[in-house]
Amino acid sequence: MQVNFVGCHCDKCLEGEAPLLIPRLHKARIKIQFSERKTEAMKVNTYLNFPGNCLEAMNFYEKHLGAKILMKSTFAEMSASGAPQNMPPGLNRDGILHARFTLGDTTVMASDGPKVEPMRSAYLTLAVDSDAEAERIYATLTDGGEVFMKMGETFFAHRFGQFRDKFGVNWMVIHEKPMPR
Repeated sequence: MQVNFVGCHCDKCLEGEAPLLIPRLHKARIKIQFSERKTEAMKVNTYLNFPGNCLEAMNFYEKHLGAKILMKSTFAEMSASGAPQNMPPGLNRDGILHARFTLGDTTVMASDGPKVEPMRSAYLTLAVDSDAEAERIYATLTDGGEVFMKMGETFFAHRFGQFRDKFGVNWMVIHEKPMPR
């Protein structure tokens, strides 16, 4: 990153009549230039925050969706200098500090956090290849959750539904119809 100061070029500043002690600062701008990216690849991952039930949610997704837990660490596993005095208030020492799991071919990161609220306006979308699988997932994840759009047929899908599960995560499940290009 490079930061350049671009002084003011108004008539008052150029003639030395600006009402400031530092010349040419009257309407000055700071120009920030970012260097070009050097790498080609970028990966976007979803990070889910839970209000103390992250491990329960991951175990649920592992059992019912085939998720694979790759790693997990708890607040209790923090270094002696970091625990427990630097633990966010209201969290359990056995809560998840950081975890990663795969769901399909996607890596999801997760943790427990303070003052976590249910997701708004963002969804994890599960695209499946049969009505039966869409119905199975919908029934499993809506149990104890909140349905926004009941599972059904639409102009773009054999089966589509939107909901929030009992852990506060928003989901869409879709079995798409072939669409003309």
